Amino acid sequence: MEKMRRVKELVAPSLKGLGLEVVRVRYGGSGRPTLQIMIERSDYGALSIDECAIASRLVSALLDINDPIDGNYNLEISSPGLDRPLTRLNDFERFAGFEAKIELFEPKNGRKRFHGRLLGLENDNVGICHNGDPASIPFSNIEKAKLIPSDNLILEAKEKNGCN
Repeated sequence: MEKMRRVKELVAPSLKGLGLEVVRVRYGGSGRPTLQIMIERSDYGALSIDECAIASRLVSALLDINDPIDGNYNLEISSPGLDRPLTRLNDFERFAGFEAKIELFEPKNGRKRFHGRLLGLENDNVGICHNGDPASIPFSNIEKAKLIPSDNLILEAKEKNGCN
């Protein structure tokens, strides 16, 4: 985790200069590991292949100079996609109204998994309607969360990409 935080701190400012934000940094895999850096545009518009290529060259140069990870690995720069991970507090506000899955570090009311419509934020608590009942989950207790692809999510993505 510390290495991934270091990678994010290393690349985020330069990517921000390109109008891009880091969504997630992940490292692992069998054989030759992969360093995956998931990015999106700061304006939340559609991410182009050219933007990914520019980001890849920039990140590769930064990693070569600073060498935060020992050994050989593959670098992968990608966009979040429809079933995107929700990794930042503002993601839960931005995607309020959409379906999501949330897994917790520690159980809340006997549950570690919640599935339902996101209700947004109140302070640092994520709201989700699980089985018809609202639940408030501290952001700090969320191990992982992701959107569930739906017709509404696909429609919104098409509208942002200019496809109707």
